[in-house]
Amino acid sequence: MIDWSGYLGLILQGALVTIELTLMGSVLALVMAFVAGMGRISRFFIVRALATTYIEFFRGTSIFVQLFWAYFVLPFAGLELTPLQAGVLALGLNVSAYAAEVVRGAILSIGREQYEACTALNLGRWQGMRHVILPQALLVMLPTFGNNAIELLKATSVVSLISLADLTFQAQVVRSQTGSTLMPFVSVLVIYFVFALIISWGVRSLERRRARGLDGVRV
Repeated sequence: MIDWSGYLGLILQGALVTIELTLMGSVLALVMAFVAGMGRISRFFIVRALATTYIEFFRGTSIFVQLFWAYFVLPFAGLELTPLQAGVLALGLNVSAYAAEVVRGAILSIGREQYEACTALNLGRWQGMRHVILPQALLVMLPTFGNNAIELLKATSVVSLISLADLTFQAQVVRSQTGSTLMPFVSVLVIYFVFALIISWGVRSLERRRARGLDGVRV
């Protein structure tokens, strides 16, 4: 009879790596999403062109190819990354390209009267954006940001291809050692689902807090 306690420990170790990838990848994706999203609405053509190129490139190429480039090709350019660093880089940049359009769309969805009110209050472009437009746009962004975070969580499974011991990699190890497919992959399925629920709950809680504080932002 198989003693599953040790194998469950392996899967939980993989869960910690998946959490690490998701958190760091989400931070990178969030930062790059705002950079690229704001770039798309810049008054300067070169900034818009660069932001558009970034978004279309990372949306239009496979996450598998991006991961392999980060881990296997960048060392030829003198930039050698660990599997974890390559995973975070590929996941963060890929998801940020989708999230950047969320940022752009949310900002453009804010009514013209809010921009006019900023002008009437003699707020500069960036003052108005920071204190009036972005706080309102963030509430629009949050639901889709939650979806993006869950997509990033699920995409972490690709790092098993570069031998990073995430959930999927450890499930494959347990399967190869025990000959059982049901136990490891049911465990992984449940863990991914629980992680996704936690992300959803966190985003909904943040939405409620932002909505309560939004009345003091509108002008």
